[in-house]
Amino acid sequence: MVAWGFALPFVLVFTVFMLVPLLSSFGMSFTDFAARDIRSPFSVNFVGLDQYTTLFTDPRFLKALSVTGIFVVVGIPITMALALLLAIALNNVIGRFSPLFRVIFYAPVVTSIVAVSVVWRYILQDDGLINSALSIVGIDGPNWLNDTTWALPSLIAMAVWRNTGTLMVIFIAGLQSIPTDVQEAAAMDGAGSWRRLRSITLPMLRPTMLLGAVLISVGYLQFFEEAFVMTQGGPLDSTLSAAYYTYEKFGFGQYGLASAASYVLFAIIAVISVVQFRLLRSQD
Repeated sequence: MVAWGFALPFVLVFTVFMLVPLLSSFGMSFTDFAARDIRSPFSVNFVGLDQYTTLFTDPRFLKALSVTGIFVVVGIPITMALALLLAIALNNVIGRFSPLFRVIFYAPVVTSIVAVSVVWRYILQDDGLINSALSIVGIDGPNWLNDTTWALPSLIAMAVWRNTGTLMVIFIAGLQSIPTDVQEAAAMDGAGSWRRLRSITLPMLRPTMLLGAVLISVGYLQFFEEAFVMTQGGPLDSTLSAAYYTYEKFGFGQYGLASAASYVLFAIIAVISVVQFRLLRSQD
């Protein structure tokens, strides 16, 4: 009873601000609840799976899922590979300047995503910094954020730049937990740097890679601020993410449909996390 007494404040806060809204929004996804029903919430109709059926027959939602999929499939491997490369360099090569470089690479992570997006929007303008630099060497750069071909790759590049620091710090911690005597024994047996990386470092880094993959996947699957600030989902829905689609439906007062979209995204995140646990868990 004493333990429950100490836990009671947290349980109450969690129930009021987390559990009740979660259950309410889940129930809402099976109704036609809309902005017109706010004053009379008990007049809504139960529609079963109609909202989910509507979602998967909506070309814009399917487009949003495909855009999110491309963002994840392209962005995560690049982010993880770059972060691992930097972590190995900072852990083994750079030496005493390692703390300085860690601060430099981690700085984008602690910077406001809105501020970062605004800066990148100006950099990627038709007359922005990148195109100005390209013009010096005679290249006429595209209007990055208003071109259906380059808008999504531009957002992916910004996301990689911003999130690499997070994984880099995680990977450095994982590298430093690998016993040095194992590496030294392998070196004495004639194993080169590449062989030690492939046969010792990466296998022993699997739990750390799992943590990093799950964290970065959840963030990438919910990417919203980049599209909201830089492209508003355009041009022609080429950067319309699932999270941005859900935001639009809430803005339009289609609360039941928006709730359904949010739970579809939740299910996708859960499935991908399970797959990552299957693939990257330790094989002891």
